[in-house]
Amino acid sequence: MLKASMRVRFWGVRGSIPCPGPSTIRYGGNTPCIEVRCGGHVLIFDAGTGLRSLGIELLKDPGIRDVDIFITHCHLDHVSGLPFFTPFFRKNFRVRVWAGNLKPSNSIERVMRSLMSSPWFPVPMDIFKAKIEFQDFKSGDLLRPHDDITLRTALLDHPDGTNGYRLEYGGRAFALLCDTEGFPGKRDSEMVDLARHADLALYDSTFTESEIVSKAGWGHSTWMRGVHGQPGSRSNRRTCRNNRCQRGPDYRFVIDQSTRWRSSATRPGCCLPHAARGGGAVVAAGAGPADAGL
Repeated sequence: MLKASMRVRFWGVRGSIPCPGPSTIRYGGNTPCIEVRCGGHVLIFDAGTGLRSLGIELLKDPGIRDVDIFITHCHLDHVSGLPFFTPFFRKNFRVRVWAGNLKPSNSIERVMRSLMSSPWFPVPMDIFKAKIEFQDFKSGDLLRPHDDITLRTALLDHPDGTNGYRLEYGGRAFALLCDTEGFPGKRDSEMVDLARHADLALYDSTFTESEIVSKAGWGHSTWMRGVHGQPGSRSNRRTCRNNRCQRGPDYRFVIDQSTRWRSSATRPGCCLPHAARGGGAVVAAGAGPADAGL
């Protein structure tokens, strides 16, 4: 059976704050934002500062008027791009915004309205013209944004809680496991289930093994845990997202090579370079966003 096309693009891969400058050109300086094309469907994971550039790009395609945005968690670096998403300002767009584990004390709509309120932002959310729908859910729920798309969800290990996703479409699967420390020895089985036989799995690699010793409880992991921590997942390809804003290209290049070498011992060719906005082999080079076809 011929598998359907799924394309993943990284528009932002940093954490905490955006960090533009010469030292971040290779991997980009925007905070998290991932675009996944499933046939004619557009799904966006996280709404960091990379969302602005993605929104501008979507306006160039007259065939796109329906978009889903899935938030892993509502820390500022993952939602700060929402007020600047151009399709929100177009009345011919329909956008659904999804987030987990906020109710009953909160909701994704309340978070977004608070983000766009005084004294943090000069204009309210009412300025938007698009048809916006808000969808709250709990980790573990099965989501069906479209008849031919399924998203499986699970709770990850991060302060305030974060949500992992497994996107399934046309025989393809993409797993997003960020931000997370990994629940060492506790909930790893749920992450393995999300990543199992995925065509591409994205894992948190913020710290090195030496750094994480003093960073326990911060909610971030290491590339080595990503390679060796889920041996049962057998995902076809894995890539790492390093959230630390101060990481330069030399550090990431070394980790890329180490990850490839470690992975080849048990599963040749299973590892991609760090998620990046440009550069790499499967991750396409050039001025555009990083691009991996599945």
